[in-house]
Amino acid sequence: MLESFYSTHDYLISHVDMSVHRRLSDEIDWSDRLIAIVGGRGVGKTDLLLRYANEQHRLHPERKKEILYVDFNNFYFTEHTLYQFAEEFVAQGGRMLLLDQLFKNPNWSKELRDCYFHFTSLQIVFVASPLMRLLTPPSEIAHIVKVYNLRGYSLREYINLQKGADIELKSYSFDDILSHHEQIAKEVLSHVRPLTYLQEYMRRGYYPYREVNRDFSETLLKTMNMSLEVDILLNKQIEVAYLARIRQLLYCLLEEVPCGLNVSDLATRIDTSRATVMNYIKFLKDARMIKLLDKDGKNFPMKPTRVYMQNTNLCYALPTRQMSDQDIAETFLYTSLHGSEKINADENAKFLINRKVKMDVYTTTPKRDIFRFSAVADMEIGKDKLIPLWLFGFLY
Repeated sequence: MLESFYSTHDYLISHVDMSVHRRLSDEIDWSDRLIAIVGGRGVGKTDLLLRYANEQHRLHPERKKEILYVDFNNFYFTEHTLYQFAEEFVAQGGRMLLLDQLFKNPNWSKELRDCYFHFTSLQIVFVASPLMRLLTPPSEIAHIVKVYNLRGYSLREYINLQKGADIELKSYSFDDILSHHEQIAKEVLSHVRPLTYLQEYMRRGYYPYREVNRDFSETLLKTMNMSLEVDILLNKQIEVAYLARIRQLLYCLLEEVPCGLNVSDLATRIDTSRATVMNYIKFLKDARMIKLLDKDGKNFPMKPTRVYMQNTNLCYALPTRQMSDQDIAETFLYTSLHGSEKINADENAKFLINRKVKMDVYTTTPKRDIFRFSAVADMEIGKDKLIPLWLFGFLY
C-alpha cells in the first residue's frame, strides 16, 4: 500500500522548485516530534515540506524511505485513519511524515495526539490553515505541537528568486535597519538595485506562482476563492448559502481599503447584522486575506482603526479600482513588519511599532525636515530618520 504513496512522493520532490531557500526552514527545530507550519493559502507551505524532503534525500540517500509526504486528498483516507497509516509506516521503518490537507480529516486533532503518544519514534510535520484551532479549544494538541508561521515571499526572497544562483541576499532585523540603514542599503546596492524590483513585487511577488503558462491574476483569483470556499467555510463549518455574503463583504473591502471600518454600512450592503459582519471580518483576518490595525491594548471584537489587505498583491485583485501609491506603500510596510514586530495605530503617526517607534510613510522624499522615522518609497539610500521603503522588505 505504501508504495503508491512513495511513488507520488518521489515525483513531487523531484519536481519541486529548489531555487529559493525560505528563511523559516532555518528557524524550525526539525527535531521536534509534532510541528505545524501555518500560513495563508498560496504562500508555499506544501513547497516548504517538499523542499525539506528533497534536501534530506540528497543528504541521506540511504534513509530515503524514512520520510514520506502524504496528501490527505487521497481517497485512501476516506476509509482509513491517520493512525492506521502511521502504524504501517512506522512498522516499515518510517520516521517522519509530512502531512498536507490534514484539515479535511474531521478528527485530525485527536489522531495527531494519538500518533504522538503511541509512536514515540515518529515525527509529524503538517501544514495548517490559520483557521485551524491548534492552540485553543477544542484542540487536543495545544500542549505538544510547535507552531511556525510561513508568510509569502518577502522582497528579499523575491529578488533572490529572480536572480537565481547569482546572489543570496541576507535579511536584517528591524533594530538593525533603524540604526544602520544607510550602511545596509549601500551593502545591498553593491549587489542589486531593489527599487527596480519593488513595483513588480508589489503586484505579483508575494505569492510563489512561477509555473509557465500560468496567469498570475487568474491564479490569485483562484487562491482567494479557495480561501473563502474551503478554508473559511470548511474550517468554520459555515453553510454554503452564506458564502455570497462573505464574498460581497470582501468586495466591499477591496473597494475601500486601507480604510476605517463602518460596520453599520457594511451590514446594510450585505444584508446582515453588525455582529455577523464582525464575525466575517474575523474570518477574513484569520484566513490572512485582510489585516486589522488596532490601537495598543485594543483588539477584536473592538472595531479596528483601519483595515488593510493582507499583502499588496491582493490590492490589485479588483480590476475596477486603482489603489493610490500611498495606500500601496502603507500596505507593503505593514505586511513586511507584520509577523516579526508588534504594530499598532497611533494618533500622530501612521504606525506605532513595538510600542515605541512611531513611523510615517511617504511615496516621495519629503522636502521638509522630518523628525520621525519614515519609510520613503522612492529612496534608494536613506538619511537620518528617512529610510528606504524597500529595505523593510529585507526583514525576513
